[in-house]
Amino acid sequence: MTQLESSIYKSIEALDAVDGIAGEASVSVEKVKEVVETVKSIVFPGFFGATSDLRTKLELLHFLLRGQIKLALGDDENGYERSEDLCCSFIEGLAEIKRLLYTDVQAIQDNDPAVKNLSEVISCYPVVQAMLHYRTAHALLVLGVPVIPRIMTELAHSRTGIDIHPGARIGEYFAIDHGTGVVIGETCIIGDHVTLYQGVTLGAKNFSYDQEGRPVNKPRHPIVEDHVTIYSNSSVLGRVTIGHHSVIGGNLWLTHDVPPCTKVLQGREQKA
Repeated sequence: MTQLESSIYKSIEALDAVDGIAGEASVSVEKVKEVVETVKSIVFPGFFGATSDLRTKLELLHFLLRGQIKLALGDDENGYERSEDLCCSFIEGLAEIKRLLYTDVQAIQDNDPAVKNLSEVISCYPVVQAMLHYRTAHALLVLGVPVIPRIMTELAHSRTGIDIHPGARIGEYFAIDHGTGVVIGETCIIGDHVTLYQGVTLGAKNFSYDQEGRPVNKPRHPIVEDHVTIYSNSSVLGRVTIGHHSVIGGNLWLTHDVPPCTKVLQGREQKA
């Protein structure tokens, strides 16, 4: 036995002795990436990937997504039928995803004087990538699809630095300027016409635990009402409400409710 063969043999024994999970029948991150790229080519035709007719793209999406949903459902004895139903329901909702994404694109143009046109926003702004992943993932999560939504938003996180949990609820005309370091937690509720700047965290202040010491998943992130702007590097923590038409200045640590039409600047509150 050569030294290499001996090393491989020892490694196999050692690896087999370590507890883990097999990935043979699990969701493929690469396939999920293909799903998102296909959705991107459908909702932003002509901007990403090769141009082909819409029917062909939808058939490809169905093929890719149904297979991954089936894997995500695991040992469900009705997995094939459920994956088909879930996949078709998602495809039927694509028009709404497209509509919402174009409101986000419009919001970015409305908030950034550097933008020349909508094409520039779609092609260049990282928030478009993040929101496409988020809105796709959120739609799947609402349908009850496991695992895949988290993979989608983490793909966007690694690419853009924008971390949005698919469980968050985000309204129309949502804009993030620059974007790097933005974090939006699972139970956040964000209204319409909200703008965030880089480094904003909408996070949890603390956690509740059950009798076995495991964290309890309950509403723990902020509610941000319509027409709110939060400037860079501010952290809004806990189940607090930021009232509509309020402005939160930069570099703030906020753990209390803010009334509507209020401006918060370095600890001082005043009517906006």
